[in-house]
Amino acid sequence: MDKLILQPQTSCLIEGPAGHIEIALDAPKTAPRGIALVAHPHPLAGGTMHNKVTHTLARTFAQLGYVAVRSNFRGVGKTQGVHDNGLGEQDDLMAVLAHIRMQKPDADSPVILAGFSFGTFVLSHLAKRLEKAGTPAEKLVFVGTATSRWEIAEVPDNTLVIHGEKDETVPLCSVFDWARPLELPVTVIPGADHFFHRKLHILKHIITQAWGV
Repeated sequence: MDKLILQPQTSCLIEGPAGHIEIALDAPKTAPRGIALVAHPHPLAGGTMHNKVTHTLARTFAQLGYVAVRSNFRGVGKTQGVHDNGLGEQDDLMAVLAHIRMQKPDADSPVILAGFSFGTFVLSHLAKRLEKAGTPAEKLVFVGTATSRWEIAEVPDNTLVIHGEKDETVPLCSVFDWARPLELPVTVIPGADHFFHRKLHILKHIITQAWGV
């Protein structure tokens, strides 16, 4: 499959457990400080790596100095395979991360996991796998966390959780119910719906502020 060259914007196919995986990369203008793995919303509801929230996450992390990597889940775009309810999708993201690490001189680069909606479910369990492997993610960023629809795994206490006040897909109260026993803060964007229509600039601002920018 294609060898990924770290250019400002790149897309290609790599080999995964169920066949080809389509990936897109946004590279920083300076030397990378790490890798940001970005996961998109539910594929059976039209979610792709080109979703506007997913794209905003990728561009934000590229501007923060990370190599931001998006990939289409199984059955989406040019990615082969069949939707696997988040299980095979974890395997695919492990393959994507391994591929990106092979392209970088520093294989131990810090990893950020950033997901939107269904992507938060997949990444919460991927984070557990990375932790068990002795290579934990540096930080998780969850947007529109799909707590009312999927079993989101317990996450570290430094996870940045961002949700829309008027989310009609995942009610804010559901996110609070998940976050409360974890004593995990939730950043609420007033007036925002699930897809953060006209609020993407606020989403970007919250993330950059969290990184001290």
